[in-house]
Amino acid sequence: MTGVTKLKTLLIASLSAFSLAACGGGGADNVASPGEGAFPPGTGTGGGTGGGTTPPAAGQAAADCPTGFANVGTVAAGTLRACQLPGTISGNLVVPARLGTIYSISGRVDVGTDRGADPNAPVAGSVQGILTIEAGVRLFGSGGLDYINVQRGSQIFAEGTPTNPIIFTSRQNIDGAAGPDQIGQWGGIVIAGRAPIASCPAGTTPPNINCGATFEGGVSLYGGNSPADNSGRLRYVQVRYPGFEVQPNRELNGITLLGVGSATTIDHVQVHNSSDDGIEFFGGTVNLSHVVITGADDDGLDTDEGFRGGVQFAILRQRPNGGDRNFEMSSVGVQASYNSRPSIANYTVIGTTRTGAGDIQILNTGTGGRFINGIHTSANAAVACLDVDTPSTQAAAPRWDSVVFACAIPFRADTDVDATAAAALFDAGTNNASVFTSTLNGFINGPNEAARAAFNAATVNPFFVTTTYIGAVRDANDTWWQGWTCGLATGSSC
Repeated sequence: MTGVTKLKTLLIASLSAFSLAACGGGGADNVASPGEGAFPPGTGTGGGTGGGTTPPAAGQAAADCPTGFANVGTVAAGTLRACQLPGTISGNLVVPARLGTIYSISGRVDVGTDRGADPNAPVAGSVQGILTIEAGVRLFGSGGLDYINVQRGSQIFAEGTPTNPIIFTSRQNIDGAAGPDQIGQWGGIVIAGRAPIASCPAGTTPPNINCGATFEGGVSLYGGNSPADNSGRLRYVQVRYPGFEVQPNRELNGITLLGVGSATTIDHVQVHNSSDDGIEFFGGTVNLSHVVITGADDDGLDTDEGFRGGVQFAILRQRPNGGDRNFEMSSVGVQASYNSRPSIANYTVIGTTRTGAGDIQILNTGTGGRFINGIHTSANAAVACLDVDTPSTQAAAPRWDSVVFACAIPFRADTDVDATAAAALFDAGTNNASVFTSTLNGFINGPNEAARAAFNAATVNPFFVTTTYIGAVRDANDTWWQGWTCGLATGSSC
């Protein structure tokens, strides 16, 4: 969605109307093979005091919950003990991997309380929270207002492994009721940080510690002037069926990053079938690598409010029956001196065939940025590969290098920035092709993609690594996406 409403909204969050205790059990887990649609079991058998020192037999729920979690019954036809996270996490809460156990997110789960923009002067009376989630843990929400909300000055450490990812999902998925076009079954993950953003009081020029905003999906203040702020680590994580429109034009995304800083680690993350965007950035400087967005009902990646970070190695694939744009990139309401300047490298985007879908990439309201080693593809005859809107975006001079377009319409003909002007921006880069025949095998490079020369992305963003190929997946031997994702391999599902 665009940033106009997002910069002005303040929503007081309420608890979900879908309590776990009212849901009951039933159905079977929707499983395929480990890492590809399955819920791989956790490796732990303990879990602290009261955590059940004797592990349950295979297929049986644990007898109790670890200390710090409420025992709210069983799910999945009685095979999993549901242990509910507290509403506010103060100090360090560890979510242990235990056999026969799954964790419930009920309402908004705040990790800490807002500690303010200045790390050297926390807000009086504020509380820091640290949420640590062990590899293989599964967590679920039952409704759209169930979500994780990491407050400014607190941290989340959710670190799975390539064969034992952490899975955030929905109650419907646990009970086998999710499918290829199911979306928005719980809220998602929101992380707020102290990195610079573009929303500032009158007379204040960003970056500035006084620049800040409130996120629409909850009481989350974000922003500051700490570019290297650290909100924790997300690694080898799936976020399935998230996103929720709490009010018209006020949505939770799969993962929402609010002023998140560059010391935060986010790599090997997947968002599947979000009802809004896969990942949305509101300002900040965080860099991501190895990102998979499948089935988002709005945009794959959405940048706004002065985002200055980057993403390298990204597969963005929309559903045939859903989705809008793969990239929506805005700088709404900000000064030209602090516009959004995302850097995206080694990406492969596959648009939806849905009637009425938006174009593959749109840039507007003064967005600049660099787009490197990319592949834009669409089988939708009405979709363009690139849409540039507003003269301020043209003046910001976004640049593409070693990017290819395989769309029926290379450039959208708009009234403010026409197709000729958009083509001039695109052609100012090196080794681009606006008319390209894709030979992708799904999302894996084929001979035509392999024949394209790559641009050295490391010269644009020091976080990026140098590659010799365009796109996200070099060839069939490039398997970074295997094992920890769902729904990508042929025959697999989430």
